[in-house]
Amino acid sequence: MLKESCGENKTRAGQRRKEGFMRLGALEAGGTKMVCAVGNETGEIFEQISIPTETPEITMPKLIAYFKDKQVDALGIGCFGPVELDRQSPEYGHITTTPKLAWRNYDIVGAFREALGCPVGFDTDVNGSVLGEVTFGQAKGKKCVIYLTIGTGVGGGIYIDGKLLHGMLHPEAGHVLIRKKSDDAYEGKCPYHKTCLEGLAAGPAIEARWGQKAVELKDRPEVWNLEADYIAQALVGYILTLSPEMIILGGGVMHQEQLFPLIREKVTQMLGGYIQTEELADMEHYIVPASLHDDQGIMGCLELARREKAGCA
Repeated sequence: MLKESCGENKTRAGQRRKEGFMRLGALEAGGTKMVCAVGNETGEIFEQISIPTETPEITMPKLIAYFKDKQVDALGIGCFGPVELDRQSPEYGHITTTPKLAWRNYDIVGAFREALGCPVGFDTDVNGSVLGEVTFGQAKGKKCVIYLTIGTGVGGGIYIDGKLLHGMLHPEAGHVLIRKKSDDAYEGKCPYHKTCLEGLAAGPAIEARWGQKAVELKDRPEVWNLEADYIAQALVGYILTLSPEMIILGGGVMHQEQLFPLIREKVTQMLGGYIQTEELADMEHYIVPASLHDDQGIMGCLELARREKAGCA
């Protein structure tokens, strides 16, 4: 659904150009849907639509057609992965070993560069979300922030000293190994690791273990105590390794708001008083839900586009 009509958008776009604002495209490329938007570097979104994720042959022409007449100065893409982020690699800008076989080894950045003729910023979808939060949201001004999305899968975006963490590839924080509770008979959903965080705590794992979707289990405290334990185990590992100033939890599972106090309590217990900081003394403002009304990913893509256009990606 468009947030504004196209006519209104064109008028506002003209005003923005006169005032010196850029006109930026944003694409949050997910496994189920592709969210496309146009906005500017202040995080303002002029319009936004959603297109189902099918094969590249079906989906890409629709995405390109959407952006083709938008006259964007740059496009930012936050993409499902794994993806190649090393600019020195000949495979830079490709989706690589994704389980979505139709998209494996697809050059998504190259396709948009050729079609639109503008700079294209590129990163993972969760790195896009953490970038949205540190640029426009509650994490503004912080030096080290983790964004973890827990939904159909589990992914993590990490921001350190003004940069998104890449390293050898990019963070795969959803696949850290978890110590399974002795009374949990479920074997784990992940085909690679079984008992990683995604395998034990993502939405499909909850449904497979309990026989119902997470939204139907809201009044079952045993479900959320177990879920909070597994999430807390992972967060303690991130805290001890990366020392983040804030941890943001998003995704469909985290719409179960009763999880937050449970997770905070379990993280405190698991840390056992080993670390004493102002942040950990104020857990309600340390482990927090996303702050940008589910637009953090798209807003992060706007910032990816701005950075690419400015040459500071």
